[in-house]
Amino acid sequence: MAKRILIIGGGAAGIGAAGAARGTDPTAEITVYTEYQDAAYSPCGIPYVHGGEIPDFERLFLGTKQQYADQGIDIRYETAVEAIDVRAKTVTVAGRPVPYDSLVVATGWDYGRPDVPGNDLSGIYYMKNIREAMEWDKTLDGVRSAVVLEAGPLGMEMVTALCHRGIETHLVDPSPWALSMATDPDIAKPVQDSWLEMGATLHFNTKLEAILGDAAGKVRAVATSDGEIACDLLVVCTHKEPQTRLGAAAGLTTGSAGGFIVDETMATSAPHVWAAGDCAEIPHGVSNVPVQGLSGSHAYAQGKVAGVNAAGGKRAYQPVYVPWGMVAGKWMIGGVSFSETLATAIGIPYVMGEAQGISRARYFPDMKPVKVKLLAEPGSLRLIGAQMVGGEGIKERADFLAMAVRTGITLRDLATMENVYSPPIGALNEPIAMAAQNALSRLGS
Repeated sequence: MAKRILIIGGGAAGIGAAGAARGTDPTAEITVYTEYQDAAYSPCGIPYVHGGEIPDFERLFLGTKQQYADQGIDIRYETAVEAIDVRAKTVTVAGRPVPYDSLVVATGWDYGRPDVPGNDLSGIYYMKNIREAMEWDKTLDGVRSAVVLEAGPLGMEMVTALCHRGIETHLVDPSPWALSMATDPDIAKPVQDSWLEMGATLHFNTKLEAILGDAAGKVRAVATSDGEIACDLLVVCTHKEPQTRLGAAAGLTTGSAGGFIVDETMATSAPHVWAAGDCAEIPHGVSNVPVQGLSGSHAYAQGKVAGVNAAGGKRAYQPVYVPWGMVAGKWMIGGVSFSETLATAIGIPYVMGEAQGISRARYFPDMKPVKVKLLAEPGSLRLIGAQMVGGEGIKERADFLAMAVRTGITLRDLATMENVYSPPIGALNEPIAMAAQNALSRLGS
């Protein structure tokens, strides 16, 4: 009898699991349940459609419904799983039990909802579902003033997108600078300066106190600790909260980061049940502290591991070092693992080096500045974190530095690294090497 594999969630983790399960066991019956009209699209691309860099939403879909059907993956759209029974090995759909041999929970995340008066008004946009985004995009044509709540990654992209759209844009964030959980103020400053140049108004160290509506029940302003801000639209980009309600009700164990606890195979505390993506938590490779709410690439990779194992194969997922990068304002920013602020907050000792470099030969047209900060373990000088801001080349450096952290490369290794020198693509002096040399100089090494 064919193995019955059920997957809850049609995002990156769920679709990754389905594809990997199909590759591992071509005879398996694979069913994916999603509450949405679509599966496997990129929410991360939505701000760039709103901002005009991407011409239409259709480009964000990773595959057609027919393509998944042709692969033998049965996706049940607009279908909610109501309960999981790990003892009976069933899920409840439309009030009826559906049996499984293996179950992958990939229920994802949702925004932390503002716990303030007025949070039920119309004109509040939670940017996630692509069909809703399509409707909101039409609404944006008539919006004069918008408030973006919190400068997490999606919030930073939405500030940029709304400015590109010509909308008066306010950012309200209780933190002292943008993306403060991952960056230091000197890395965020060029981005914030560029937002000001683009016409945005920034309200840091500012708390949302209420959402104010008009007689028709639509947002007209927000009340904050910095005063009232008139707006037609509130875009909520608060922190990601793992969607664990369904699994937790079935007895799956959650951890300190709020996600399901999984082992290296993505197996949960329940037999024959795996979890992947934003609903799971993964140990950090340096601190061993569980982390949750990472990128789509992490979710997809975790889903593939879960899918292989759910189908009877064998694959392990490694601890994470969290390379990240994004475009915000007129800059690219990125990093790996820890900022100085975060390392200090959780008590990780470090030595630091920094350098201001360039992306190409100085004389080559369109050369961009690149700033690099490196954090290393005292004594061994093994790299434990990095941050960067620049005009280009941030993603590639973040990927490389994440591998450097993972493999134990030291500041001495980086200080003498080889680098490509070609005027259109690489400067004579690599900013990473310069930052490592700066750290060694500070140490007198």
